[in-house]
Amino acid sequence: MTQTRAEQTIGDERLDPARLRRALGHFCTGVTVITATEPGQPPVGFACQSFVSLSLQPPLVSFSVSRLSRSWPGIQRAGRFCVNILAADQEDLCRRFAVPGADRFADVTWWPSPVTGSPRLAGALAWVDCTIETVYPGGDHKIAVGRVQDLDIADEEAEPLLFFLAEFRRPAPRTPKASGATP
Repeated sequence: MTQTRAEQTIGDERLDPARLRRALGHFCTGVTVITATEPGQPPVGFACQSFVSLSLQPPLVSFSVSRLSRSWPGIQRAGRFCVNILAADQEDLCRRFAVPGADRFADVTWWPSPVTGSPRLAGALAWVDCTIETVYPGGDHKIAVGRVQDLDIADEEAEPLLFFLAEFRRPAPRTPKASGATP
């Protein structure tokens, strides 16, 4: 029986990470900043494109975070976080939260979310205030599941910041909705 190249390498240690990153980079994602505060500590946060809605009943969301993240330990100790869904004009803010070691909150306007007190970033399209439900191992990442405590949309008309093929993107112009159509 002859195997294809994909069959020979999937699940194999020989799968090239650059090839994997390139193929998975064809999946367009939104961009978020996950934030938290611990009592007596400065706020922490990181840029995240792996955020997803997980469940409506109960209301759960999920994201993946690198095991090497310097922000994650503070978020995990806090036991709560806020997901800030970024707008198309927030590329610079995203880059700030993606750089290790930088003072990410310097000159950033934010206020405490209503339930957990985690930082809500000014200008975000929407925010989701959560408590940590559970954390799973996921290879070189951890998979965090959060229970939604509160959320809101800041601007119904603003466009999201997108990430595709290792570049920030903006959505295509809106088209009229077809009656009854849902994704």
